[in-house]
Amino acid sequence: MPPGDMVHVGPVASPRFGAGNGFGFRVIRAHDWRTSWDGRAWLDGYQLNAAGDAIERRSIYVDLAGLHPSEATSRRR
Repeated sequence: MPPGDMVHVGPVASPRFGAGNGFGFRVIRAHDWRTSWDGRAWLDGYQLNAAGDAIERRSIYVDLAGLHPSEATSRRR
């Protein structure tokens, strides 16, 4: 996942993020760390608010197949 990608993180990406509607996330880096599960990765980036602004820097562990383009991405294009 390239830096700058903006994705939606919800319960499909990780049960940990199942509360509420999930959140937008702008990727800073995808770590190449080995994980216990294929298709999962640690990502560093910024949690986004509804307007697409960064509100918190986070490191998250997610199923990459469960990530989808963020609504903020659609609005900014």
